Amino acid sequence: MLGGEIVLRMNSPVTTIAEIGKHEGQAVTIRGWLYNLRESGKLLFPIFRDGSGIIQGVVPKNDVAPEVFDALKGLTQESSVIVEGKVRADKRAPSGYELDVMNVEVLQRVPENESFPISLKEHGVDFLMEHRHLWIRTPRQAAILRVRAEIIKAARDFFDERGFTLTDPPILTPAACEGTTTLFPVDYFDEQAYLTQSGQLYIEATAMALGKVYSFGPTFRAEKSKTRRHLTEFWMVEPEVAYAELADLMELAENFISFIVKRCLDKRPADLKTIGRDISHLEKITTPFPRVSYDEAVAMLQDAHAKGALENKFEYGGDFGSPDETYLSGQFDKPVIVHRYPAKVKAFYMEPDPQRPDLALCMDVLAPEGYGEIIGGSQRIGSYDLLLARIREHGLPEESFKWYLDLRKYGGVPHGGFGMGIERVVAWVCGLEHVRETIPFARTLHRLYP
Repeated sequence: MLGGEIVLRMNSPVTTIAEIGKHEGQAVTIRGWLYNLRESGKLLFPIFRDGSGIIQGVVPKNDVAPEVFDALKGLTQESSVIVEGKVRADKRAPSGYELDVMNVEVLQRVPENESFPISLKEHGVDFLMEHRHLWIRTPRQAAILRVRAEIIKAARDFFDERGFTLTDPPILTPAACEGTTTLFPVDYFDEQAYLTQSGQLYIEATAMALGKVYSFGPTFRAEKSKTRRHLTEFWMVEPEVAYAELADLMELAENFISFIVKRCLDKRPADLKTIGRDISHLEKITTPFPRVSYDEAVAMLQDAHAKGALENKFEYGGDFGSPDETYLSGQFDKPVIVHRYPAKVKAFYMEPDPQRPDLALCMDVLAPEGYGEIIGGSQRIGSYDLLLARIREHGLPEESFKWYLDLRKYGGVPHGGFGMGIERVVAWVCGLEHVRETIPFARTLHRLYP
């Protein structure tokens, strides 16, 4: 039941825990929840959280009204509270500050017989995922979500500051851009449609109208994958640039990633510390990034197999799997750009290399520390005739791509772009073992809840 009795009137300004350092020596009011409570005789040490951070309060019995002490003594975890106190600097405190509590209002007290299920003890992953709606309240999970928000803001700022226009492709599409085997079909008024796996084809159209564009939105892949890198629903940032060639895309990608990492180091050091991230790895992420061709990467993998560093020998002509990407990225302390893959393992719309038509003018950016691909992109086919031939070769419905062919018929130019999965970047920047922690409610092969 909501509604508590205000113990004493609170007249101090309301602030957040993240901003509390601006009020050193002043009385403030914070609104949040009790995260933990230690009791030591006539001293209480409540820890409060408000979504922006956590702070410890100090409550000496003799320094506060009896009703204040009694309201906090024995208070249960996650009870909602409004607290007034004086901000005091303390170097021993994680945030650098403590709160000398003066007044408190308990809005809702969690019943003792139905205690908050996420305690400070260890819990199994299945239990935590089934209680994800509550798990996200814990400091580490909240910190991950704040880093995620910072990465999304940085991505938008990067493109907005460089003259890109945000455009929004549809989520429901009549055809796939990379085949239909990994798409979720939906009924669209008795017609077959799909949840999008990429906004790329549509933002190619807006790039021809606006020059430099990007999209940001949800995407869906029906891959039956159980790896730590895969979700069935995730978010993608996809820039597309008219008159851009492969070299331009590689430069754009490395500047983009460097910008994001620097922003997180500048704005979210406390959250990265809460997560337990070793930021020395992130501090190395500066341009330029190493670049290796597919041929060079294959040679590295085959040499690693010969030396016993890889169990399976990589056969030339295939696409890289997770062990291959992990090994390749592990050879560098920065993201590595692998470019010019065999055209036969890539999408139909990729421009062939004029020097070697069996290769596509494409690139993947592999994050270090074994996090694998975080960006995939290419220069797009500019020729109407070649694109039509590729559509036919892949057995795609020609009528569904008539509008896409029009982009080559009416003022076609060299152009290209890439997609960056937000969740994989969050996993890498935070140093997480599994991508499921990177989004508030992860959708995986066997999980469609809570």
